[in-house]
Amino acid sequence: MRGLNIPFDDRILTGMGNSEDAAVVHFPPGKALVQTLDFFTPIVNDPFRFGQIAAANSLSDIYAMGAEPYSAMNIVCFPIATMDVSVLREILRGGLFKIQEAGAMLVGGHSVQDKEIKYGLSVSGVVDPDHYATNAGLAPGDVLLLTKPIGSGVLATAIKAQWEGSNDHEEEVYRWASRLNRFPGEAVAVFGLRGATDVTGFGLGGHLLEMATASQCTVALDVSAVPLMNHALELASMGLLPLGSHANKHFCQQIVHSSAGLDPVLVNLMFDAQTSGGMVLGVPQGKVNEVRSWLFDRGELVATIGFVESTRLDGKRLILC
Repeated sequence: MRGLNIPFDDRILTGMGNSEDAAVVHFPPGKALVQTLDFFTPIVNDPFRFGQIAAANSLSDIYAMGAEPYSAMNIVCFPIATMDVSVLREILRGGLFKIQEAGAMLVGGHSVQDKEIKYGLSVSGVVDPDHYATNAGLAPGDVLLLTKPIGSGVLATAIKAQWEGSNDHEEEVYRWASRLNRFPGEAVAVFGLRGATDVTGFGLGGHLLEMATASQCTVALDVSAVPLMNHALELASMGLLPLGSHANKHFCQQIVHSSAGLDPVLVNLMFDAQTSGGMVLGVPQGKVNEVRSWLFDRGELVATIGFVESTRLDGKRLILC
């Protein structure tokens, strides 16, 4: 689109200005290809900010594997007949801003006319084929680190409802959801971590269950240690938990054990559907202090939220304590 000011990149062999059918790019030798895509409807009102959040969310899946984003393509649904094209331009500008921040190339995309705005990216990344992280990489004794607070689902619901303080809620969502998981992703490679994921639509509890199941272990989550976005607990206590969050909890409840005395609202937040959340890193105990310091020195939030056990409690994979 005109006005995006896409810079020249010598890794791209076919230019975007020639209406080519596909992109051709150099591929680094000795690397494996990592591919993902994601897109969704706006969770904030500002189109430039929405573009950044959607792009950061898509790029996050690459970082979760310990990989490096390499190229990206826009996925766009837009009501061109009823909405000014300047809105679309701002969304794409926001996406390009994050793609460039990640050091990746924008090499094209596809758009369709739709009644509702949707935006995201298809992203290709590169990784050392002998060093990457997966859901199945947790080991007993690992300590779990989280790099962003949770609560974006609750705050996004308040924003859509134009709840009191919605401008402040949008600032909080933008602050965290637009932040790249670049350094947590780099930590996977630097420290040889094997278990990692990013926290998105299934909520923190849902994604921990995926890791526990794939790794055939049990995860103990200290709910009081999980950082929350500003006003998330207050809004959740008012019932502003999105339907997706309730569905997450219901789907997971058969293999989750909740210790007695936990705040039920706080438990609900563990399953709050997130957008562009932080990363969960499974870190061997001997590396915890080093990893924490490394991330903290790079400006990351680093919270110790639980640990990994080898045994299961009555068939449960996730223990909330």
